[in-house]
Amino acid sequence: MKSILDQLDLSQKKVLLRLDLNVPLKNGKITDAIRIDKILPTINHLLNKKAKIVILSHVGRPKGRKVNELSLLPICENLKSKINTDIKLITKNLRKINSSDLFNNPKEKVVMLENLRFYEEEEKNSNDFARHLAGLADIYVNDAFSCSHRAHASISEIAKFIPSYPGLQLTSEINALNKVTSEIKKPITCIVGGSKISTKINIIKNLISKFDNIIIVGGMANNILKYKGHSIGKSIKEENCDQIIEEIFNISKKENCKIIYPEDVSVGENLNSLATVKDLNNISKDDLILDIGPQTIKTIKNVIEVSNTVLWNGPAGYFENPSFAKGSFEIAHKIVEKNKTKTFYSVAGGGDTVALLNNMGVINNFNFVSTAGGAFLEYLEGKELPGIKVLN
Repeated sequence: MKSILDQLDLSQKKVLLRLDLNVPLKNGKITDAIRIDKILPTINHLLNKKAKIVILSHVGRPKGRKVNELSLLPICENLKSKINTDIKLITKNLRKINSSDLFNNPKEKVVMLENLRFYEEEEKNSNDFARHLAGLADIYVNDAFSCSHRAHASISEIAKFIPSYPGLQLTSEINALNKVTSEIKKPITCIVGGSKISTKINIIKNLISKFDNIIIVGGMANNILKYKGHSIGKSIKEENCDQIIEEIFNISKKENCKIIYPEDVSVGENLNSLATVKDLNNISKDDLILDIGPQTIKTIKNVIEVSNTVLWNGPAGYFENPSFAKGSFEIAHKIVEKNKTKTFYSVAGGGDTVALLNNMGVINNFNFVSTAGGAFLEYLEGKELPGIKVLN
């Protein structure tokens, strides 16, 4: 599918490019660069069109003040090596930079402005700050789908002052999510994990009418087990969820959507324990449920086998400890195996899910992988995202 950027004359135009380069940093080193790798096609596309690129991004939560450990410098260096083009990091106070300060050297093609969240105006969606940013360039391109659910100055307010367009990655994200929710190839299955059921309740309710199966795993499944009368020991859970869960089961019965949850589990005394498989009637008060058990894995694999589309958001267990990664690994391998039939469409999203697939080396074996978490879920809920709504 052609991008709207193909239709624009960008030669020597200054392009404000909003990216999500919020990658994990440890002692100034990047520990996972997938978000950087994902936006390379957009940068290369703009360079091929002879545009001058001004990169806007953030990292971490500095809360409106300068935090040296959250500088974009290591990200700038990483990106520079990948596009084989010099990138100048501008650390001068953003409020004092003007368009005429950029690209004084005609050989410069890309500059990066320091962490936007060093300025409190960014998260406050300041009209003046957005106007100032817009004044630095000729057009604005949003390629930060994962930030587009936030009403921040560089995401939504900025479009009031400058022609604004979607980038290649953002367009790909929306096309993939539309394919899952609108151009459905049934049977379709949604696998939802994570710790809090309340944060994903609306997506589950919204998808029940569209999906054939919804598989609930991870910490949020503990609430369902408790609702069904099983002991969950000292496992993570949310309070006051019974009404929500009852609603899910009632809607699913009405819409003929099957809700699947653990039949057996892997437990430990703490996060560093070795796994012990238990059926639901044998969970003791000191057990911590940290993964799904072999019978549940078998059930989920059987459901994937008869599905034509799978959407996955959230691991099945505490995969950071290899003893509790089996459920997530088995789900991933089954989707990869099914993908080889070429009659299957798979989408995965959310930071933890992406980290898992990246660690396994299977990220390229899914039809689409979204680095977005909150935006991914809100879009699937049917919400209008502020950063998408404002684009031309």
